Amino acid sequence: MAYQTILVVDDEPQIVELVQDYLKQAGFRVLTARDGQTALTSARHERPDLIVLDLMLPGGMDGLDVCRSVRQDAVLGDVPIIMLTARDEEADRLIGLELGADDYVTKPFSPREVVARVRAVLRRAQGDVRQSGIIRVGDLAIDLADRSVTVAGESISLTPTEFDLLAIMARSPGRPFTRAQLMDLAYDVAYAGYDRAIDSHIKNLRRKIEPDSREPRYVLTVYGVGYKLVEQ
Repeated sequence: MAYQTILVVDDEPQIVELVQDYLKQAGFRVLTARDGQTALTSARHERPDLIVLDLMLPGGMDGLDVCRSVRQDAVLGDVPIIMLTARDEEADRLIGLELGADDYVTKPFSPREVVARVRAVLRRAQGDVRQSGIIRVGDLAIDLADRSVTVAGESISLTPTEFDLLAIMARSPGRPFTRAQLMDLAYDVAYAGYDRAIDSHIKNLRRKIEPDSREPRYVLTVYGVGYKLVEQ
């Protein structure tokens, strides 16, 4: 049996040990790192299935730097990331989401919640095997079975959350979705977040699929409501 590998990155030994123990009990293979550079080295060597990443790390590379480096890496770019943060400021979490994190958990947290979120994000990354077909909108093609996206024939790398949001809207082109609806449909565990998290993911999605993210052609804002994908 192949175990899914989780890389846990945090400089607090008690947190690392606690999260590691619960993830191992849940059947995962767990790697750990205490600083950003070690985390990147481990990720590039081991190719984890998901990274649990603390925002505050010692040394010259914090969690935001690690998240940015992972998303820019040709091999690791689509590895799901769950942030751990003790910060209360909304801006800090939004920065992490805009850099490409899929979810976050705020300290103090229940280790069971971390395990639940890990499972949920991995389920989204693997997709629903019952979904199939290719949805085309202009030059945009969304393959539901392969969970792949191309624009004008060019492959686009999306995080699991970005793909899910796009697929949700693509299944009902032209239908406006509120931020709350997108959050409920994209996350299958209770999301301790806020509507602006969706805005961060949409911003990233537009940056990747739109010819000009400032003048979107595919994912449109419905003012006073939320977002929609243009009709086919």
